[in-house]
Amino acid sequence: MTLLIPLTLPLARRWGLLDCPGGRKQHDCPIPVTGGAVILIAVVAGFFLFEPSWNLRVAGFLAGAAMLVAVGQLDDKYDLRWTLRIGAQAIAALMLYWLAGVKAHNLQDIFGFMAANIGLLSLPLTVVAVVGIINALNMADGVDGLAGSLALVSLLLFTSFALYAGDTELAVRLLSLAAAVVGFLVWNTRLPWQPRARVFLGNGGSMLLGFIIAWAALRLTQNPAHPVSPVLGPFTLALPLIDCLVLMVRRHRRGASPFKADRNHMHHLLLDAGYRPFLVVALMAGGSLALGIAAALAIKLGVYRPVLVGCFLILVAGWYVFTRDREVAVARLRRLRGGGPAPEAALQAAREAREN
Repeated sequence: MTLLIPLTLPLARRWGLLDCPGGRKQHDCPIPVTGGAVILIAVVAGFFLFEPSWNLRVAGFLAGAAMLVAVGQLDDKYDLRWTLRIGAQAIAALMLYWLAGVKAHNLQDIFGFMAANIGLLSLPLTVVAVVGIINALNMADGVDGLAGSLALVSLLLFTSFALYAGDTELAVRLLSLAAAVVGFLVWNTRLPWQPRARVFLGNGGSMLLGFIIAWAALRLTQNPAHPVSPVLGPFTLALPLIDCLVLMVRRHRRGASPFKADRNHMHHLLLDAGYRPFLVVALMAGGSLALGIAAALAIKLGVYRPVLVGCFLILVAGWYVFTRDREVAVARLRRLRGGGPAPEAALQAAREAREN
């Protein structure tokens, strides 16, 4: 994986698969967006290694993954309408449901009582869950190494849950996927010897990782042989999910499309408050890891499941209130960092956000 990425960079430049600076994109030069395609190659190779026999389930999962990467690469190049992206994500979710046999059908005691089967709600709930996770990670892809690090945290948490539940086969597969993400992060993270990212995930890559996480969550929490509470799912990707929900509600309230891009994401506020990109990644990935571990320990200690659902909703409401005034939120984050007043760039971003 690590060695494959440099081989794709000349192809990305030849085919115009580049993320060019301008507008909300503040990197210095065009960056190849082929990280997702390379991760897909690693995913396919992993299935060749760990899948004893290929069947419709495997084909359905890989077909959905390949379609999302293809649509994402086209979006990177031609800036497709958001309806086309959401449509592709919904189709990929249907492939999981009908072909791969991965679906949401058992909420267990998420509401305080056992629900053996949710019947006709299974299909729409599966689509909503898959599309929601994909978009949460896609919206977080705004800082070098952030989306990949968040995906890595989620995959490692699900690996540990699978091991605890006794599903070693799924744990090995998830660990191989996590290794592919690590190989990508070597080229995507800002390091002392690498001042900027050499390759981006692209929309195809962020959608692919979200799709993989949705697949892992449904495989593990909907498996009657090794039941893991579905309450744990949102906590493995807590911060991007909270950010996504808050922004979609806020955009809807002001009459804008829930999928309209802006600079109001959690990572944008941290950047405008003066946090360095590496620290933004560490805070958000570390925060999601801490919340995931805390939720798992609460389950282990027998905490009533609806209490954890309530805690997650409180976190969503808290972030909504905290970010109600963008300028004030940035100033508060800056004070938490120990800095002075917000710089003029942050104030200008806040004014533009209010105008839009």
